[in-house]
Amino acid sequence: MFLSGVVMTFPELSSPESLTFTELGLNSALIKALPATLQCPTRVQQLAIPAILAGRDLLALAQTGSGKTLAFGLPLLQQLQSAKKALTHRAQALILVPTRELALQVTQALQAVTSALPSAIKIQTLCGGVDLESQLIELAGRPQVLVATPGRLLDLCKQSHVDLDSIKHLVLDEADRLLEMGFWPDVQKLMALMPKLKQTLLFSATLPEALDSLASKLLINDPLRVEAHKVNSVVAEIDERLYLVNKGSKAQALIALLKQYQWPQVLVFISARDDADAVAKRLAKAGMKVAALHGEKDQSVRSQTLADFKAHRIQVLVATDLMARGIHVDALPVVINLDLPMSAPVYVHRIGRTARAGAKGLAISLVCHGEMTTLTAIRTLTARELPLALLAEFPVTDKPSEKTTDGAAEGKLEPKRAPRDKQANRRSMNKRSAKDFNAKR
Repeated sequence: MFLSGVVMTFPELSSPESLTFTELGLNSALIKALPATLQCPTRVQQLAIPAILAGRDLLALAQTGSGKTLAFGLPLLQQLQSAKKALTHRAQALILVPTRELALQVTQALQAVTSALPSAIKIQTLCGGVDLESQLIELAGRPQVLVATPGRLLDLCKQSHVDLDSIKHLVLDEADRLLEMGFWPDVQKLMALMPKLKQTLLFSATLPEALDSLASKLLINDPLRVEAHKVNSVVAEIDERLYLVNKGSKAQALIALLKQYQWPQVLVFISARDDADAVAKRLAKAGMKVAALHGEKDQSVRSQTLADFKAHRIQVLVATDLMARGIHVDALPVVINLDLPMSAPVYVHRIGRTARAGAKGLAISLVCHGEMTTLTAIRTLTARELPLALLAEFPVTDKPSEKTTDGAAEGKLEPKRAPRDKQANRRSMNKRSAKDFNAKR
């Protein structure tokens, strides 16, 4: 186990509700610059900020929507201020993230603080899909903090537009995703361009074995692991509902749910890019304000689509897992998984788009028999039962792909109906109006 004996969990804090940002060691200038909505530090902020200010390397595990960006951002900004590094002409801090959307969001969150500081700290986003010339013009302004995706930053380094030999602080945000194929080789190449002596901070909502192993190698400066919540856990404020449906009925069931409940905002997750566009077209034909968002879209289109969704100009956003990582939408009421992700930790990230910052949320998953292996992995990771229910208007006629002795193929449908309920059940199946569309547990 990584860093055995130095794992710090939130319950070790005494009277956590009474802690203030001042008690965590933040200076008055930073505290005055905080958003008005942020009255007291979150769990991960209480655990991470003192350790980072002390110069320690850190692995911080916290649920999505728990305030991780400011947990590393605030102490980094203070260190830049206190050492007067903000006045230097080279980048001192680098924050690596897996997606363009997350890069922009992190930048915006930090700029909201730095804009209110007496001494300017320049922050620049470097990600693909954005005009290179405009980024080079911004780099001429010599930013002290870089927020970047690995691919674009590596390209800029190879072309000698960016020099990383002055980096003193490295943050790997959504560290588990950065370990996935396609990201990590670039991250390794970038780290080879940085000084060995630097502060390294890993932040993640899940802890796969690969990340646990990596942390023990990367974190060498008085390292600490903190857990603001149980590892791989789901926010308690999320109401999870899973329904067994035929694979071919998923789009119809989605439309029925959207029409019945008329949620003001719904984020629908689907794994394949082509399927995202197809489902969006189908929802549009059903009269809904909808858009698709995935990696094949131009960056300007992606940014505008996300802005329209946040501004309620779009009711339904059908997205690939591009949106599963770190993207914040204020008070998003519902997330729907039209299919289950192949990676169990991604499920945690997907449903974590709702119930953020203490709000309540609903996460619905439409599951077919072919996804039972994936469902079992999600149940194991999250240590949750996640029972499957049925939708009255969508009887399941598909057969399990294989029989099992543990009930996995049947999806552990609960509760089991008594024989006398079967006749009433058949009557409910015949109902066709939207008001009769009810979930049966």
